[in-house]
Amino acid sequence: MIAFINAHRDQFGVELICGVLRAAIPGFLTSRGYRAALSRPPSDREIRDEQLIADLRTVHRENYSVYGVNKMYQAMKRRGWALGREQTRRLMRKAGLRGVQRGKPVFTTITDPTATRPADLVNRQFKAVAPNRLWVADITFVRTWQGFCYTAFVTDVCTKKIVGWAVSATMRTEELPLQAFNHAVWQSNSDLSELVHHSDRGSQAGFNRCCDHRLNPA
Repeated sequence: MIAFINAHRDQFGVELICGVLRAAIPGFLTSRGYRAALSRPPSDREIRDEQLIADLRTVHRENYSVYGVNKMYQAMKRRGWALGREQTRRLMRKAGLRGVQRGKPVFTTITDPTATRPADLVNRQFKAVAPNRLWVADITFVRTWQGFCYTAFVTDVCTKKIVGWAVSATMRTEELPLQAFNHAVWQSNSDLSELVHHSDRGSQAGFNRCCDHRLNPA
């Protein structure tokens, strides 16, 4: 409370801050209580908290600001501080320190066991004697600050080049690999009558629409 008032008193004034927040937050300081707290010497706990927070900031900074409560707790114990995990949590919250959380596993493709699949013409033999004879498709994801974006791409086995791709913010089953495939067909501008298009059994495994281009799905 004291720190909040100190940070905003020049802009709003102590009386206004205390009056507004006391109406919204039960037990918030009155302006008289705030001034009394300023004149009161800091308690032993407050002094120790400030010492701990200073060291917490140092440890957090030295570890690239990624440590969360558990690792900070262990690091502070190694530095000789006697404090508990919940105390570490409280002080980190007070200091505005946060760790970096590992993301949950991301499942980019899920096989539909009931889907009808074309025959595997490739039989795991990923070789091609010329361009536009064998294309392979896949989907992956890219982690961004705003979440994930999904990328479908088509690779020519002979040239090892990506010949088509599509990007989306959502995993749209057949739509995304179909867009990548259509992009590859549009870019090729070649005879594709001998082409085999292969995909593994993710969401793109049910992708049979390549027959629209008189191609062989695998």
